[in-house]
Amino acid sequence: MRTVAVVGASLAGLSAARSLRSQGYDGRLVVIGDEPHRPYDRPPLSKEFLAGAVAEADLALETDGEDLQAEWLLGARAAGLDRMDRAIRLTDGRQVRADGVVIATGAAARTLPGTDGLAGVHVLRTLDDARGLRDALALGGRLVVIGGGFVGAEVASTAYALGLDVTVVEAAPTPLAGPLGEAMGGIVSALHADHGVRLLCGVGVKGLGGERRVDAVLLEDGRSIPADIVVVGVGARPNVEWLEGSGVALDNGVTCGADGRTSLAGVVAVGDCASWYDPRAGVHRRVEHWTGALERPAAAVAALLSWGAVEPGVPRPPYFWSDQYGVKIQFAGHAAGADTVTVVEGVTDDRSFLAVYRRAGHPVAVLGMNQPRLFTRWRKQLSVATP
Repeated sequence: MRTVAVVGASLAGLSAARSLRSQGYDGRLVVIGDEPHRPYDRPPLSKEFLAGAVAEADLALETDGEDLQAEWLLGARAAGLDRMDRAIRLTDGRQVRADGVVIATGAAARTLPGTDGLAGVHVLRTLDDARGLRDALALGGRLVVIGGGFVGAEVASTAYALGLDVTVVEAAPTPLAGPLGEAMGGIVSALHADHGVRLLCGVGVKGLGGERRVDAVLLEDGRSIPADIVVVGVGARPNVEWLEGSGVALDNGVTCGADGRTSLAGVVAVGDCASWYDPRAGVHRRVEHWTGALERPAAAVAALLSWGAVEPGVPRPPYFWSDQYGVKIQFAGHAAGADTVTVVEGVTDDRSFLAVYRRAGHPVAVLGMNQPRLFTRWRKQLSVATP
């Protein structure tokens, strides 16, 4: 390959670019990013950066003096992929021809319909999002977080520490039931009540009050929650619209094999937009976690450079962490499909314990709250223990 284009300049794209060079690719490398920023770390956006504990410079993912000998096209959004001409079309009219393509366009935060232009309403996905929300939180007031997932919970925790009045609204009966299961989701989300943050579950949002600026969150049961700031944390959608009609198979992201290969030769996908095949479960999954964006590009790049000459391996079980109210939460594996979950160390009421999820007696996932050492040991076992 004479030219490889990496479409996406966040962690997954940077990891792919690094893997290309470390695996011996010495041709032209073009990295395309729709944001104007160099690659930056996203996990601190909802925690340390939002609290003002770290500066923008601390978010940089590139090391001092790192030079991948790449052409960086930043502030350039992909508009299409022409498989005949092997070209990525950009919204500004330019084209980048490439023999190989790494799709790493990530995902975008979902918004509430009808909230465009209403001041005081925020999402949190990008550095620019975090800048605006940080400035808003600095003014204090009443914050309502719509969505009790991990990003919403981290924002609530950060805002609580900053002295704001915080309410979390979750449509599901139990927050975090999807990734953690109902029992453990309830235990982890109880951190809100532990710290005086109101948690309203099992009720949807009907709309927002206010003409030019939000002043309330209107619930479907008729209640109205006063709000000076609203954060919408209701998940993300993969950025794959630009690939429609390209020949790349799409289904809740880019459909990939177990090594990131897509339906189009010479094209692989990584990161939040990629739905990799999971041989263990026999299904495709999108893994929206930092470790996936860091680790999986190496396998995808190997597949791109060899294209079928190497059998795909089995990806490591996904891993993510969260810091809320001073508690470190770590999870690895898949809770879905587990038939039991058992606390093997500590006490749930103390918010310091380790729980193991099993299916037919085999460990398939592990959850730790303030148990980093024990969790690390179990995570290592999980890769070989999962059937």
